[in-house]
Amino acid sequence: MLQLKNKNQSKIPMQLFLFYFYGATYVTIEVFSRGHSHWTMFLLGAMCGLIIGALNEKISWEMPFELQCIIGAIVITLGEFIFGYILNIKLGLNIWDYSDMPMNIMGQICLPFTLAWCVLSGVCIVLDDYLRYWFYD
Repeated sequence: MLQLKNKNQSKIPMQLFLFYFYGATYVTIEVFSRGHSHWTMFLLGAMCGLIIGALNEKISWEMPFELQCIIGAIVITLGEFIFGYILNIKLGLNIWDYSDMPMNIMGQICLPFTLAWCVLSGVCIVLDDYLRYWFYD
């Protein structure tokens, strides 16, 4: 198994590994669920994964897991709205459109996906802990 543990190593390689891992994982989820993805979703997935992982590192021990998941869902939903507004509305790329979904805002975010992001955040929180422990101690 790949061993990256070294207490004296820089944090940059860890962040690069996690960035790639989260981006690739999200694109893979999208391809299996929608049949396609867009390269910008790699960036969004990577950034959200890093943010959720960083929040988990800083506040997880004092905060209930469910609340961490809700905060993660908010992070992803905000990222999705910002990316959607720029990519779909301003640039007209039409990467996704939630206009037919209930409780949507400008077709870029909606309540059903925010709830799904809550579940995905929980997976990310647990996975982030394991990845940091397994590879970086």
